[in-house]
Amino acid sequence: MDGQILVLSLAGLAAALLLTTLVWLASLAKRDVSIIDIFWSLGFVTLAWLYRSQVPVESFRQTLLPTLVTLWGLRLSLYILWRNRRSGEDYRYAAMRKKYGKTFPILSLVIVFWLQGALFWVIGMPLLQVQISRHPVGWTWLDVLGLALFAIGFLFEAVGDFQLVRFKADPANKGKVMDRGLWRYTRHPNYFGDATLWWGYGCFALATDASLWTLAAPLLMTFLIVKVSGVALLEKGLGDTKPKYRDYVRRTSAFFPWPPRT
Repeated sequence: MDGQILVLSLAGLAAALLLTTLVWLASLAKRDVSIIDIFWSLGFVTLAWLYRSQVPVESFRQTLLPTLVTLWGLRLSLYILWRNRRSGEDYRYAAMRKKYGKTFPILSLVIVFWLQGALFWVIGMPLLQVQISRHPVGWTWLDVLGLALFAIGFLFEAVGDFQLVRFKADPANKGKVMDRGLWRYTRHPNYFGDATLWWGYGCFALATDASLWTLAAPLLMTFLIVKVSGVALLEKGLGDTKPKYRDYVRRTSAFFPWPPRT
């Protein structure tokens, strides 16, 4: 079993690096590094089915988890593709391009594309664990909890994105702060949803034998969402560009849904 873990893990790393290299080549043609954001969730879909294809099916969990990952990954990828269709290159990548000049194209392969490939390989370890440890065959309370967390997370992410799109589509809301629907209870329902469904994936992995180590994956994903690329990054300048956002911060939970403070 240890040998199988090593072989499948290395195959996953190779697939992650190959996928991100191909996306990098596309970014050179488009002169837009932002396309990596579209393929972020698809990296997990690729790994989920790669691992699934390499072992025999012995439990329903082995097929269910890749299916859930695909449902999440395709929705998120298509949403980002639609959202960014006329936006041009993300300001973060544009600033890096300006800073590094002619060296940025090759530098971006390592610091953007391969880095993200390494991240979704590491974070995708619960997807590997479910395939290489097929026991117990039957459902456990952790499987039920995992499915419930996935449903809650998917709902928050999808509904939160939809509500924000509708809000921004109304010209009357220009310059205003979105504080309706799910956004009334958390400033980032989409990020909360993303983290929650990853804890659901972690529960599926935890239901199998010798799997406690895989909890590092949802912990890392939650850390990245809250402290690095999600909540912290988005809120960095909102207080300056939207004065009313400070009032929104004072009355609304940053991450976990909670009734607004009066």
